[in-house]
Amino acid sequence: NLLESELFGHVKGAFTGADSDKKGLFAEAGEGTLFLDEIGELPFDVQPKLLRAIQEREVRPVGGIRDMPVKARIIAATNRDLKKMTTEGRFREDLYYRLAVFPLFVPPLRERKQDILILARSFLNRLKKDHPGFSPQSVKKMETYSWPGNVRELENWVEHAFILAGNDQIMPEHFPGVMLQSQDPVSVLTSDLPTCEELVRRYTRMVIERTHNRTEAARILGIGSATLWRRLKHSSDN
Repeated sequence: NLLESELFGHVKGAFTGADSDKKGLFAEAGEGTLFLDEIGELPFDVQPKLLRAIQEREVRPVGGIRDMPVKARIIAATNRDLKKMTTEGRFREDLYYRLAVFPLFVPPLRERKQDILILARSFLNRLKKDHPGFSPQSVKKMETYSWPGNVRELENWVEHAFILAGNDQIMPEHFPGVMLQSQDPVSVLTSDLPTCEELVRRYTRMVIERTHNRTEAARILGIGSATLWRRLKHSSDN
């Protein structure tokens, strides 16, 4: 009831604590934009009601008997695989397709190395505008880390480093220990001084594991699909 009340509103007496009529977010948004974050967490029993609101452009407040027209544009976000959730029966397929009219996919931070320093400086600037910033060694450490927690992890670690560094430039030792213990991917590939041929095979396997897509891997490696297939076959034969 509370979630439905937030989205669609309620009438006085609809449930305990409903002391007066209340507009929901759909109505409050007017002709603006309603942003629904973490849409993958929406309870299954609320999903058909959200679908109706988007499809019919009207909502019925909890406890009400009349529908209210709504005009807001809907933007939804999630870090879940909604398509997979539909096959598992955890997210309505009709709602998925209604939301996915114009999908935008943001790659994980580890695939957007050029964004790391920009974001880190932005987070640091919020904490202290005239801070001396990050040392070159810190920048290298940030750019070689895999960031499993994406942007939120980066924001937390910048704050962590800022607390330890104070007004001094942020050095690698100011970051959490788990980051300091992470290995540079290049060091992992070359730790035993492999031959150039073996190094190429290792890097090819690493790109395949990161992309999970042979066409994309071939594009990153700058080779054709046939060449990629030969490399993988040769690697498996060995």
